[in-house]
Amino acid sequence: MANKSTVPFQGTKEQETVLREVIEKRKSEQGALMAVLQQAQEIYGYVPTEVQTIISDEMDIPLHKIEEVVDFYPQFTLSPKGKYQVSICLGTACFVKGAGDVYNKLTEVLGIGGGECTADGKFSLDASRCIGACGMAPILMVNDDVYNHVKAEDVEEILAKYE
Repeated sequence: MANKSTVPFQGTKEQETVLREVIEKRKSEQGALMAVLQQAQEIYGYVPTEVQTIISDEMDIPLHKIEEVVDFYPQFTLSPKGKYQVSICLGTACFVKGAGDVYNKLTEVLGIGGGECTADGKFSLDASRCIGACGMAPILMVNDDVYNHVKAEDVEEILAKYE
């Protein structure tokens, strides 16, 4: 099941207008829901309940059906991405070298789980699979910054660089 956002929805009227145009253009197509949800995620960066409700109302599809689709497909998220997107590799090499401990420390320090965003919108956390840098395991990324050989005790110092 997708994670609900702890960040208040802050969609704009412009985004809503674009979404409604997308829906109007596509709603008569067979199987349009997936395409509309994908475009909604492009517009907003995620598909919160407020956006799902607009889609439900405009496409005359029960909200619970839309929620089922969003929950089923991992490409959809209910939580926005933070200004700083933190990602820890949990591939085999990284995991064996302690990435699980790093991930647990990240959740503790940030106060969020994977796929979530801090309430201030500053950090989001995701686990990734192998990123192809096994010799430097475990790997932690913050946006495009790469940290290698990371240990749980390094987490607070790394995150402090982005405060």
